Amino acid sequence: MKILALSDVHGDGPAMQEMAEKAEKEQVDLVLLAGDIAEELTGSVEGVIGPFKAKGIDVGIIPGNHDSMANINFLTEHYDIKNLHGYVLKKGNVGIFGCGYANVGPHFLDDESVFNTLQETHEQLKGIKKKIMLTHTHPQESILGLGMFPGCKGVRKALDLFQPDIHICGHIHETEGIEEVIGKTRVINVGKKGKIIEL
Repeated sequence: MKILALSDVHGDGPAMQEMAEKAEKEQVDLVLLAGDIAEELTGSVEGVIGPFKAKGIDVGIIPGNHDSMANINFLTEHYDIKNLHGYVLKKGNVGIFGCGYANVGPHFLDDESVFNTLQETHEQLKGIKKKIMLTHTHPQESILGLGMFPGCKGVRKALDLFQPDIHICGHIHETEGIEEVIGKTRVINVGKKGKIIEL
């Protein structure tokens, strides 16, 4: 299975057109958007999902701390895509479980709620061989926070306990593209330029 994972696109339709072309060229099976999908000032989501759907590529999303529920609901209904905040997606032997928003910013979710959401969704993936955890924010005590952004305790607790194969996140623009290994998990801040992940 081949995934193109992105985050923090902030309504950049032209960039997403380029990413859709990349996804088609690389023959990806799924695109995952790890939050902050809407444009920051206007909240516009125009042109973000359409380029992928026009090429027949499946899309899964979670909201970031700049994404309203209204925008997320519009995207999921209008484009018939999957909102993975509190839900799972199974494709073959791969299971994806997610929690959106962040423990900072306008669309806030506290650490305990983040962990509980991830725990509830992870429990739905029993028997699945490979697992991907999808969040907007990075885990606490991670190099992805640059020592200035503490990250989320709930994400870290879930990461330590469930040890998914891959953890996809975003939120901190300055660490876009940086990866680390925590326990058995490859943790990736995918950013707007995206990352191709194969499982």
